[in-house]
Amino acid sequence: MESHASTAPSPGALPYYVAFSQLLGLTIVAMTGAWLGLYRGGIAWEGALQFNVHPLCMIIGLIFLQGDALLVYRVFRNEAKRTTKILHGLLHVFAFIIALVGLVAVFDYHRKKGYADLYSLHSWCGILVFVLYSVQWLVGFSFFLFPGASFSLRSRYHPQHIFFGGTIFLLSVGTALLGLKEALLFKLGTKYSMFEPEGVLANVLGLLLASFGVVVLYILTRAAWKRPPQAEEQALSMDFKTLTEGDSPSSQ
Repeated sequence: MESHASTAPSPGALPYYVAFSQLLGLTIVAMTGAWLGLYRGGIAWEGALQFNVHPLCMIIGLIFLQGDALLVYRVFRNEAKRTTKILHGLLHVFAFIIALVGLVAVFDYHRKKGYADLYSLHSWCGILVFVLYSVQWLVGFSFFLFPGASFSLRSRYHPQHIFFGGTIFLLSVGTALLGLKEALLFKLGTKYSMFEPEGVLANVLGLLLASFGVVVLYILTRAAWKRPPQAEEQALSMDFKTLTEGDSPSSQ
């Protein structure tokens, strides 16, 4: 009876939605690589191919890995809370590092070519997303991983953390779509309207990006799929709250 209470079964449809999201995510990464390889010459850190590092890194970091980081609390429902927190934080760290490489690549490429920076809507949205993502991670680390934040402070900030996490992910998908459209218009110009193979491939990639964002957000917003609190977590949180704030467990 006790083991049954401490291990909550996964909702029936959740594993299928998670598997579908991973299939979409991996397909997006593979299709981005195919697009850059077939129509943009591949990737390299030097020369004209340096720019191609940017879209690949942003797709891997701020789309796929960020989406997976958000799903951690839905997938690992019965593992220790601290273990899940660490995995959530590490995935965000990997996403940040890969996105930073992509950001450095595009600025370095523009500098070498003498191109202007930060003039397009895509670039403005991209900088906004990167700054928000950085702040979100730092604040989340300070509140939930670094010891010192009070129980009440964590409880008050938790809904904001969830809201901004989903918002930043949605902005990341939108920014990627803007960048994809911008890259097509720069290269194809008026040929884009003639159903060029590259344009068709990129359009499909855009639809998959939007689908990945929708599936991830759907999983996150289903109340029945939220990670259930474990018995030991509830006991520890009540004890911590009692010790730090003088609340009585019987008054809750």
